[in-house]
Amino acid sequence: MAKKKAAGGAPAINIGISDKDRGAIAGGLSKLLADTYTLYLTTHNFHWNVTGPMFNTLHTMFMTQYTELWNAVDPIAERIRSLGHPAPGSYAQFGALATVPDVPTTPPKALEMVKILVEGHEAVARTARSIFPLADAAGDEPTADLLTQRLTVHEQTAWMLRSLLEE
Repeated sequence: MAKKKAAGGAPAINIGISDKDRGAIAGGLSKLLADTYTLYLTTHNFHWNVTGPMFNTLHTMFMTQYTELWNAVDPIAERIRSLGHPAPGSYAQFGALATVPDVPTTPPKALEMVKILVEGHEAVARTARSIFPLADAAGDEPTADLLTQRLTVHEQTAWMLRSLLEE
């Protein structure tokens, strides 16, 4: 019996997740990738542009955070590819997919930066959480594991940033 072939002659993907489910999960992960990249860019922008009495603390904290976000985009994109779909990678695609708003044109004050980042991390957490039912229903443990890791980072980072806003 001949094996099914995908476009281009490669064997069809047969990992125990239906084409429909792989497509839905990849779509959700594409939104997560867009949100993560947008938050990365915002955080890096704030690292460059922060001023004021908390400069050193925030400059260093933002560097740690944007580095973590930068390291997160590749595993998300590679999971999309593992599911047999192309990963989005243009600003136009990210702009259309992201729920995290673009960075303000004029750099805000330091504590407003912190507030924007809290909201960004919470938005990314909501996006990650929204994919769980799809991954769970499809028995997609690798995606569920990736989502759990991302949720841990975003919820903890939001808490730490939120703590800076308390008086």
